[in-house]
Amino acid sequence: MIKLSDYLKSEYGEKIYKLSLSSGCTCPNRDGFLSFGGCTFCSEGGSGDFAAQLAPISEQIEDAKSRVASKTDASKFIAYFQSFTNTYGDISKLRQLYEETILRDDIAILSLGTRPDCLGDDVMDMLFYFNSIKPVWVELGLQTIHDKTANRLNRAYPLSTFDEAYRKLKEARLTVIVHIILGLPGETSDDMLGTVRYLAELNPPLDGIKIQMLHVLKGTVLGEEYIKSPFPILSMEEYSALVADAIKILPDNIIVHRMTGDGPGKLLIEPDWSRNKRKVLNLINKLISQA
Repeated sequence: MIKLSDYLKSEYGEKIYKLSLSSGCTCPNRDGFLSFGGCTFCSEGGSGDFAAQLAPISEQIEDAKSRVASKTDASKFIAYFQSFTNTYGDISKLRQLYEETILRDDIAILSLGTRPDCLGDDVMDMLFYFNSIKPVWVELGLQTIHDKTANRLNRAYPLSTFDEAYRKLKEARLTVIVHIILGLPGETSDDMLGTVRYLAELNPPLDGIKIQMLHVLKGTVLGEEYIKSPFPILSMEEYSALVADAIKILPDNIIVHRMTGDGPGKLLIEPDWSRNKRKVLNLINKLISQA
């Protein structure tokens, strides 16, 4: 297993921190182009509850750097646009925003969270161009390969859309990182690990993966469903064992960007155990070492 921190240190000679930034984009699954309300697990922050508030990008970057200044004296950072769909919007404005970002000396990598159905030819041309300047990471929110689950979550695109987007991105030689969620309602352990196996067998090979526990949050459709009719939530031990199994399935050259995640404390309904991230990671790493 290659951890992201180890990969970055080997590439850049120092620990590289992510700066969580906002592009001002919305999502076609929220504004009515595809649907309203977004994915049922997604909060009003668009899965970017820890991102900077919308402001001129130079201000966002300096503010984000000040927030990690006590942790690092690093000179290079990853500009991470996480909230909502960061390739969905006026292409000229996006190009200007990302150009201003990537040309900064303190930005080593541009990382964009997006949907597989928001990668038109104009977007691909933009990404290809920026990737010729500095590395561009495209982070796709897949969550699950199972369309039945995806329909229940109102993801609003089928697996075939992901497959086509992945092919285009790899043909353009872009770095692709895929997000998956363990513990989605109705999925068995075999279903969850089936998603991992699918990604492990992609050709060309996947660059990176983010694994996260489902967070049931206040103010989301899923949160309302859970309050009315609770569905099973993985225990810390069950989740950790699944992550350890997932790591065994993945090829050694896939970079693991995340093995657990943070739910906003004020919004988190379940799982309460996920608040103790260090404890969860310690258990996961213990299980991996015992494998």
